Amino acid sequence: MASPLTTFTDEAKIALDTLSGRAAGLFSPSLRLGVTGLSRAGKTVFISALVHNLIHGGRLPLFEAQKSGRIARAFLEEQPDDAVPRFQYEDHIAALVEDRVWPDSTRAISELRLTIEYESASGWNRLFSAGKLSVDIVDYPGEWLLDLPLLGKSFADFSHEAVELAALPVRSDLSHAWRELASSIDPDADADEMAARRLAESFAAYLKACKLDERALSTLPPGRFLMPGDLEGSPALTFAPLMKLSERRPRSGSLQAMMERRYEAYKTHVVKPFFREHITRLDRQIVLIDAMQALNAGPAALADLERAVTEILSCFRPGRGNFVTDLFSRRIDRILVAATKADQLHHESHDRLQAIVRRLADRAVARANFSGADVDVAAMAAVRSTREGTVKQGRETLPVIIGTPLKGETINGETFDGRTETAIFPGDLPQKVDAVFDPSGPQGESSEPAIRFVRFRPPKLERTAEGVSLSLPHIRLDRALQFLIGDHLA
Repeated sequence: MASPLTTFTDEAKIALDTLSGRAAGLFSPSLRLGVTGLSRAGKTVFISALVHNLIHGGRLPLFEAQKSGRIARAFLEEQPDDAVPRFQYEDHIAALVEDRVWPDSTRAISELRLTIEYESASGWNRLFSAGKLSVDIVDYPGEWLLDLPLLGKSFADFSHEAVELAALPVRSDLSHAWRELASSIDPDADADEMAARRLAESFAAYLKACKLDERALSTLPPGRFLMPGDLEGSPALTFAPLMKLSERRPRSGSLQAMMERRYEAYKTHVVKPFFREHITRLDRQIVLIDAMQALNAGPAALADLERAVTEILSCFRPGRGNFVTDLFSRRIDRILVAATKADQLHHESHDRLQAIVRRLADRAVARANFSGADVDVAAMAAVRSTREGTVKQGRETLPVIIGTPLKGETINGETFDGRTETAIFPGDLPQKVDAVFDPSGPQGESSEPAIRFVRFRPPKLERTAEGVSLSLPHIRLDRALQFLIGDHLA
């Protein structure tokens, strides 16, 4: 049955694609794992650390197959989709390990195949299983995912929602220039390429301003306005929401007619192929969120992050099929919502961070009417950039984190140079989850956050006596692996 995001023709194409994929996987079992998140959530780092730890036998005590010694080896193979760019694992690891810099963020979709050879824990399974699983890791920007709800919205719906969001207190100053320009435009005026360009550029500038650390906002469609790729300057990206729309069908040749046509072209040629060719082919999914950045920015940013997670969850196809339905349609049966960068906190606050993510995810699941899949949450750091210690301050002993802050990071008036290691007391997250979501609380919009976080450089890897570098340290990466793929290695 077609969903609100697809037509019956789309569903027929999806069924054929799925059937072809299932036939190819009869003798070579595979699992497609989607990795997404909004910019700077750590998608590239997560994939790099996951692969590095599996290939190099990293410490993964909560990943049962690794802990029990049943994994013989893990290695990279050619990916099955030749038309999708390869995830440049080697370059990203070089940046992390050799240069100690964070790799470039995800700008487009990419893919990597990791194959795991293992021994099943069940004697029965060992008789019928090849003991080999290929995990096709699909990396894509969360901003693109936030475009999928547009498939079910008209240009008028899109415009009304965009204007309402732009008028919110946390956005109004950033959107002022665009709203002023849009209010001066008559939608019924003759189509004008330069007017369309000015509107699109002004709207895109407002969306980009929302992404800055001070606001850390998340719900910012159309996603390609932030990451245009090879579409930059094309008519499909030269549109913007309009004010004062006519309720009647727009006049042919008018600015509104042109904007509507380009909006529909964006959905047809950009959004729909992405959904059909990638999202509908996923088996498992992890959604990474930068809750730390949102906590820094306050409750308005957290509310916007919750709205974004709701929109993301509404785009997936959750559920479990049977042997027959699985031949024609893939369903995502497990989704992990993970807050990254837990290493910016002392471990005493990790459970509190996870409780915040649980609250955010539970509300998003309820709002998205999402059911049929197991949804779990985690507070993690795919690469741990700090270690823990204590410092004496008078008679008090404070728990601190120790690392090398990125150049330009500032705390308590001190700006770091990117070379000096330092101990920082990051503070504690409140015990009561409601406190961080309450605009009138100590982290409300009108006051400074009660806790501030700084970003650190990747760690310097330890070496063995033989000079071999150890695998990348992490926090709860093993727990994420167990939830996402552990059952397929049982």
